[in-house]
Amino acid sequence: MVHDQRETARLSPADPTITPLSESTSPLAHGEDAEPSDRRRAFTFARELVETILLTLVIFVAVRTLVVNFRVDGESMRPSLTNGQYLLVNKAVFFHFDLNAVRNALPGEDTPGEDIVYLFHPPQRGDIVVFNPPTPSDKPYVKRVIGLPGDRVAVRNNQVFVNGTLIEEPYIAAPPGYTYPQGGGDFTVPTGSIFVLGDNRNNSSDSHHFGQVPLDNVIGKAIVSYWPPEGFGIIPHERYTVLEGR
Repeated sequence: MVHDQRETARLSPADPTITPLSESTSPLAHGEDAEPSDRRRAFTFARELVETILLTLVIFVAVRTLVVNFRVDGESMRPSLTNGQYLLVNKAVFFHFDLNAVRNALPGEDTPGEDIVYLFHPPQRGDIVVFNPPTPSDKPYVKRVIGLPGDRVAVRNNQVFVNGTLIEEPYIAAPPGYTYPQGGGDFTVPTGSIFVLGDNRNNSSDSHHFGQVPLDNVIGKAIVSYWPPEGFGIIPHERYTVLEGR
């Protein structure tokens, strides 16, 4: 029995003289694995860096496609907007296309006229919009939408009526004194156009000077003021309840 116990002790795995040397603990094995492991880490880092840069570029392009910045130049929208104020303009909200043009691209009989479809919604009365004016200009304008296609806009006693309804305008800078080089103060907004006015009526080049603005000229809707800091915030838009145009 004593002999057996000694043999057992001598063959115990705890005896360091008989514990096999694992390949994973071999200095040579560590040296061989270190270089491939470093290469894998470098490759993973490079891939993640490229993915981050590409994602950033995609987001940047998408944002620039949907939103643009605009600097107010002049006092025509005072007090709502002031000279030098910077705005973010939503281009996507008024995105539209002619459904008839899509239909006519398919085989079959052509459909006459236009069938304009908006992805979200067309301009609404009271919206502050940025657009290319229908008059020679090297920069866009920013004004407020007063009339929509089919609306009758009339100015009487320095008050604005849309389809016979007097619209309340608490935002205008001062009691306006209108001049009417076109239409004598009564306008019917044609299909595919809007009627716009500046909030500072006595110092604004707008539809009562150059006429209606084609919807295709509208760049987008002003949504946020971001500079100067004291003016930061969502841009308010008025809503008018009027009779539908006839």
